[in-house]
Amino acid sequence: MKTTGYETKTHAVPTKRYCQTLDLKNDPKLIEEYVKRHGEQASWPEIRAGIRSVGILEMELYLLDNRLFMIVETPLDFDWDEAFARLAALPRQQEWEDYMSVFQDVQPNATSAEKWKQMQRIFRLYE
Repeated sequence: MKTTGYETKTHAVPTKRYCQTLDLKNDPKLIEEYVKRHGEQASWPEIRAGIRSVGILEMELYLLDNRLFMIVETPLDFDWDEAFARLAALPRQQEWEDYMSVFQDVQPNATSAEKWKQMQRIFRLYE
């Protein structure tokens, strides 16, 4: 467990952030494999390129037990629905979704938008 924090990138444009959550099946071996498949050497280059091609500047996944938390950073003019419709149509994207779905505690054949649930921000250090 990292207790020193995680470095963040500074982007050349103003950004906004989306936060989502998804549960994995509560099986340590499956969770270990899910983490492995998201490692730099194991994740598919086409998927990373597709994420960037729809305008996402950064995407991070965090794990606690079987709960995933995803942070997506985008430019201010980013349109979530339009971008994820484009992403879903890219080559190999559905194959990746199917490849990952065996680990996720979701309905069979669920889309990414159905799997990942947007979280509501309830606190920040207000200026």
